Amino acid sequence: MPRLLAVMGSGETSPTMVKTHRALLGRLGPPPVPAVVLDTPYGFQANAADLASRAVEYFRESVGRPIEVAHLLAADGDALEYETMLAKLRAARYVFSGPGSPTYALRQWQSTLVPKMLAEKLHTGGCITFASAAALTLGAATVPVYEIYKAGEEPRWLDGLDLLGEVGIQAAVIPHYNNAEGGTHDTRFCYLGETRLARMEKDLPDGTFVLGVDEHTGLILDLDAGTATVVGLGVVTVRRGGTSTEVPTGTTMPVAELLAVGTGAGPAFRAPPAPDEAAGAGRPAPATGRSPLLENVARLEASFDAAVEARDVAEAVRSVLGLEDELVSWSRDTLQSDQLDRGRAALRGMVVRLGELAHLGAQDPMEAVRPFVDALLVQRESARATNRWADADAVRDVLVTLGVQVQDSPEGPTWRLVS
Repeated sequence: MPRLLAVMGSGETSPTMVKTHRALLGRLGPPPVPAVVLDTPYGFQANAADLASRAVEYFRESVGRPIEVAHLLAADGDALEYETMLAKLRAARYVFSGPGSPTYALRQWQSTLVPKMLAEKLHTGGCITFASAAALTLGAATVPVYEIYKAGEEPRWLDGLDLLGEVGIQAAVIPHYNNAEGGTHDTRFCYLGETRLARMEKDLPDGTFVLGVDEHTGLILDLDAGTATVVGLGVVTVRRGGTSTEVPTGTTMPVAELLAVGTGAGPAFRAPPAPDEAAGAGRPAPATGRSPLLENVARLEASFDAAVEARDVAEAVRSVLGLEDELVSWSRDTLQSDQLDRGRAALRGMVVRLGELAHLGAQDPMEAVRPFVDALLVQRESARATNRWADADAVRDVLVTLGVQVQDSPEGPTWRLVS
């Protein structure tokens, strides 16, 4: 069985990482591959059970593979629950963990067998995929993100699990490396910003470098082949003494070369040119830190606006349905922001404008609005089928605003115009 360590910068339960999860699971043997979600990093949150359920749903519906929860919210919890978690973790070939607090996770794991079992898996075979908060724990040093960024504590390092040390890499992992949520202030480097990171970098142990992983990006370490592969939308950054070297997505390089850059024993890595680089095509777009979801929302809004301007009803409906599909895909992601709300607001705005477009030049009101109403009812039924009741109610409310009364029945919904 291969020995793999995957580090994801973010987007671990988004559409951007589906292909990566599938590829990693596919290397571990034919399905079903025993796989677990380790839920400790968000164990302190009131919605911990919901986050775990969404991860399970993501793997089942998007990745197409089953996964179960290895439940450890607190180290001092029920003894039977702890032993059950250990049994699941021991049997798993694929171990996944993601958002939450690295500080909380380390505090819970330090008195358990979890770190030892994870290290053993890197020696005996299997794949550990840690993302976001969990990824922060992988190195020799860990950033206490919440304490520094949210509570204003002095920038400092904590001891990490040092699982990277098991593969010979002495580094501090920083996910969300290209984060741009701050807008007017610097939230790169997992919300540290340049000033804090430059200060903290001086306090790293000798020989330890920063390994930054962009959002919606992954670094796959193959311990048997001795290779490091960058996947996803962004880059992986090796930073030493304030000097950064970027490794672009699609690159596979020897781990030894990555180490040489990080320790200063070798020259900065330079990616080979793409075959068609001279023509300026086929190269990945630069990582901007902007949400892929919001980029797709903007693209579909622009397509919708163009269709409305051209009075192209069919294309406008396709844009609406495309945005609805996009929101369904991202609804399984453990987003820690208002991105889905912003997407839904854009969808509602499209729906209202569809109603306005339908009445332009209409002679038979029922026939004029039928394509729009039927399309919206398809969205509503899709939302109801996946228990997204708020989305279903939002569609119905918009229809009511436009003078459409919907009546549900066992045979399906019917509608009529009331104004």
